[in-house]
Amino acid sequence: MMLPGKLGTMMKKAQEMQENMQKMQAELANRHIVGIAGAGAVKVTLNGHYACQRVELTEEALKEDKDMLEALLAAAISDASAKVNAMTQEEMANLTGGMGLPGGFKLPF
Repeated sequence: MMLPGKLGTMMKKAQEMQENMQKMQAELANRHIVGIAGAGAVKVTLNGHYACQRVELTEEALKEDKDMLEALLAAAISDASAKVNAMTQEEMANLTGGMGLPGGFKLPF
């Protein structure tokens, strides 16, 4: 049986986590993560919400044929996306660290 004191503490922690989650979401929008392909020939910058902020191509990249350039762009986007995902997972782990959630548990937000 859960005691009122424990329930109150749990509710307070949940509210704090929700507030921290909102702050984290706002901070993620301002972070810039760079994905790189072709030894730096193509760079794609995403923010923490996976929105593309910038695409950079070297002169060498522009000399490639269309298929190669498309492949380099896809690789750079994938690299940046993986980095955003890793950063988000780390932030979530830090945020939920005191909750005692089981490994692999995903919150609905």
